[in-house]
Amino acid sequence: MDTDLLRAFVTVAECEGFSAAGKVLHRTQSAVSLQIKRLEDQMGGALLSRTSRRVELTASGGRLLPYARHILKLQDEARQVLGVDRKNEIIRLGTSEEQASTYLPELLSRFAVDHPEVRLEVTCKISASLVHDFQEGLLDAVLVVRHGPTQTGRLLGRERMVWVVAEDQSLADWEVLPLALNPEGCIFRAHAFAALGRDDRQWDVRYSSQSPTGINLPVKAGLALTVKTPRSVPSGCRIVGDDEGLPPLGHVEIELHRSPGHVSDALSDFCDHLEAIVTGKGKLEEVGALEASAGVGAITHVATAREAATAD
Repeated sequence: MDTDLLRAFVTVAECEGFSAAGKVLHRTQSAVSLQIKRLEDQMGGALLSRTSRRVELTASGGRLLPYARHILKLQDEARQVLGVDRKNEIIRLGTSEEQASTYLPELLSRFAVDHPEVRLEVTCKISASLVHDFQEGLLDAVLVVRHGPTQTGRLLGRERMVWVVAEDQSLADWEVLPLALNPEGCIFRAHAFAALGRDDRQWDVRYSSQSPTGINLPVKAGLALTVKTPRSVPSGCRIVGDDEGLPPLGHVEIELHRSPGHVSDALSDFCDHLEAIVTGKGKLEEVGALEASAGVGAITHVATAREAATAD
């Protein structure tokens, strides 16, 4: 049985579409469709049901999927035992700079001991850009803030958003709130606009940067107010108290994507370790089963945030 055909089948099943699977596998949609057709010919029946909106597994496809995953895992293990391509494996991770500085120090030392032969490439951008790159097949795993339901994102939990100012800064000093935020497309920016839209205070975006450094500098200097999660509050800054009159910001949801087209023990270990670190020691709040399965909370928050963002 051709493992390339099985890999295409697993990827289409997990991406729920030929176009998305093609991007992950770096193949055209027609090439992926041809691979599935060849596999279906070998299996003697349809494995996937194609509708106008999505691709679903048939009964035969559902029975084959766990075996296909197991065969691919065994193939990878055999290659590792024989030393084939072990020194050439690269894991391409996408995450924000603040998440990288929070979680990677612990992860990298542990992973380097277990997989010293694997190289790691880290890309830091805002979440929306990272999910786009992942869907284009440019990244193997991404840890991001959820902007909306996706086919590949695994919801890990949620984090509270907070207003942040310099330690000695009083909000009473500002008649118009000066904001330092990420560029358009960042959900923190959208949530800030949504919250302030429910408030009577005037505000203005004075500083904009994709880098946390570009945001932190004016905030630490007492020149602006920003939005962060508690784990990302920089030194010299404080969380604005509930009694200081700013509207609550709510929560953001954190998700992990891992590529269905990159099947290896190294990637599985890397993602498992990363998830354990992110969710460990109460770092994230658990999300209810309904929200986790249907993304209801994410859809509600994003719809509100997008409405506010259009007013910028």
